[in-house]
Amino acid sequence: METNNTKRRALGRGLEELFFNEPMDYSKVEEKILDETPKEEIIMVKVEELRSNPYQPRKVFDEESLKELANSIKEHGVFQPIIIKKSIKGYEIIAGERRVKATKMAGLDEIPAIIRNFTDTEMMEIALLENLQRENLNAIEEAMAYKKLIETLNLTQEQLAKRLGKSRSHITNMIGLLTLPDEVQKSLENKEISMGHARIISKLENKEQQVNLAKQVSDNELSVRQLEELTKSNDKFTRTHIINKKTKTISSDYEYIQEELCEKLGTKVKITNNKIEISFVNGNDLNRLLEIMNLESGR
Repeated sequence: METNNTKRRALGRGLEELFFNEPMDYSKVEEKILDETPKEEIIMVKVEELRSNPYQPRKVFDEESLKELANSIKEHGVFQPIIIKKSIKGYEIIAGERRVKATKMAGLDEIPAIIRNFTDTEMMEIALLENLQRENLNAIEEAMAYKKLIETLNLTQEQLAKRLGKSRSHITNMIGLLTLPDEVQKSLENKEISMGHARIISKLENKEQQVNLAKQVSDNELSVRQLEELTKSNDKFTRTHIINKKTKTISSDYEYIQEELCEKLGTKVKITNNKIEISFVNGNDLNRLLEIMNLESGR
């Protein structure tokens, strides 16, 4: 039988151990802690004593969504405790910042909370996971999140891909964007060029060529296919490496579409036997995919 001491030791585990044999899922961080926390350890904390996770890159929250949550909290209260860490002055929010903001908006002074002693590194990991799986990051933000996870968890790109339910090529291509000149990265962030354009440009060796090509794409509204043909047909464009593609069972047209879908959706996509298979990690990841495709889950 599991004792309270055993539970407390389990809750002290870092994220790497919590998700060692399964894909990392931000929502499960909260679930695991809630499931293993005795009710008597849930306390009421003054909202004024709480401050944001210092590693949380997102500073802007949807106002309309917060109002809806605030109205719900006014009527029903806060159903799920937030997770916090004791700091020198008050507490830092590990998970549940939207609930805190909505509670303030609802005019309440206290909120239920669970205190856990995550390290600064683990708090950064949680913030990165939350943003990767719950927020609509731009390509450069996503690439930086992958890079930080690889560094903090000491993972290979292949290991990170498996842990996040992504394709290895997606992780590699995204991180490759960080080698682009600042001007090209800014064009991508401003949506002047697409991820597909940036991926092709990142394979070129000359930085000046990369900047000029990005400007050409933006000025002339070149498609990804047009850019690819341009770089292939012009000898002046020198590539950093040659990709030896393995023989595939799908046609070249389908291969191109499969690659584009992987980049567009940010997950594994397979086209076989006239079927398209799209992988997702959890409900939040599925909703992210549906939003990209302008669909609704009906949930």
